[in-house]
Amino acid sequence: MPPDTTDVYAAIERRRDEFLDDLRQYLAIPSISTDPAYAGEIARCAAFVHDRLEAAGLSARTIPTAGHPLVYGEWLGAPGKPTLLFYGHYDVQPPDPLDQWRHPPFEPTLEGEDLVARGATDDKGQSHAHLAAVAAMLAERGSLPVNVKFLIEGEEESGGHAIETFVREDAGRVLACDAVVVSDSAMLGPGQPSLLYALRGIAYFEIEVIGPRIDLHSGTFGGVVQNPLHALAAILAGFKDPDSGRVLVEGFYDDVRPLEAWEREEMAAIAIDDAAMAAELGVPELAGETGYATRERIGGRPTFDVHGWWGGYAGAGAKTVLPSRAGAKFSMRLVPDQDLTRVADRVVRHVERVAPRGVQVEARLLHGARPLLIDTEGPLIEAAASAMEEVWGRRPVRVREGGSIPVVSTFVDVLRAPVLLLGFGLPDDRLHAPNEKLDLRQYAGGIRSIARLLDRVGAL
Repeated sequence: MPPDTTDVYAAIERRRDEFLDDLRQYLAIPSISTDPAYAGEIARCAAFVHDRLEAAGLSARTIPTAGHPLVYGEWLGAPGKPTLLFYGHYDVQPPDPLDQWRHPPFEPTLEGEDLVARGATDDKGQSHAHLAAVAAMLAERGSLPVNVKFLIEGEEESGGHAIETFVREDAGRVLACDAVVVSDSAMLGPGQPSLLYALRGIAYFEIEVIGPRIDLHSGTFGGVVQNPLHALAAILAGFKDPDSGRVLVEGFYDDVRPLEAWEREEMAAIAIDDAAMAAELGVPELAGETGYATRERIGGRPTFDVHGWWGGYAGAGAKTVLPSRAGAKFSMRLVPDQDLTRVADRVVRHVERVAPRGVQVEARLLHGARPLLIDTEGPLIEAAASAMEEVWGRRPVRVREGGSIPVVSTFVDVLRAPVLLLGFGLPDDRLHAPNEKLDLRQYAGGIRSIARLLDRVGAL
């Protein structure tokens, strides 16, 4: 039987204000990885993580890369016991649009039980819970029941190229472990933990449409020269059937693995109230691929979405210009067994086929990750499920995640270890949006869950 974790729970409670203050400092660093202007803040954030790993009692080192640095820490004082590798990322999404934030995005602000800041849940708050649990256990007991390693990256929100390279070159030497623990997702709701068994992949593209050599007067040249914005709109509209919601790229669904009967049954048991979700999101109704329930579409079906576009004039007042260039960013979320390379090739061919005459068009893949199915059986999986049940009072349900965590598939390929996807966020935490938040009750429960997981795995 695993030991009683009550002593560590008490230590966590005693240090609650200390952990919260530390998290506030972490969230105050604008570690935006996708914008080169924030490279200094990324470096400052990596140094912060390095210092906190050492303060918790781990040996740490910062690993320079061709991109943003990785931060590694370890405590290997439990010979013969399993080793858990904790993964997280210290970079965050850009906070735009700034005018929709109630408070400055990098000034963490308490609103009741919610801590509002960019990165609060994705992923600083959740990965900080890992470190807090280890720190509390080491301080209280002087040792851990298992060996632990931490690998915290700074590029998850901008492609994850550095960690991909490092993990493959390391080939399981430094990172050898018995399981990888990732908390970068949400529970189904307060008090209802989940155990993720699938992640969607992603193929993220940029498209550029090039027309005349310079911007033109639309009165003189309108109706004579192809407008790149018109061409771009036609190309993007041609990606999806507006009635069925199906992606129109030839061969896009050829490799999609159908949902199993047991999956559809379990998804039906935790069905989403479409009307309630629509009301909460402020939209008239939900949309998506016909023939599938909302829960099935989230994680179980592939998608196409436009994320932004540009071209012409969008300032105050009017300017009758026919732009010389236009562009957009879009992505497809992929499901098992879709192949990233095949999808990318099909997308490029689709763009070339549907592009109007009179312009040059280029679509290029910026980054991607393959979809992943994870085994939900085995002693380590059971230890995680039992730990979550003991802390939250309910057995975790098996769910698919609609988002992507690119490095997880790399961990599976290289480390050959099970991945425990244990998120503590909530569905309304506004990830990637203004006023991102972390419910501090979820944060506290996350710390306790990791502490209990350590004791349960140590008893295997």
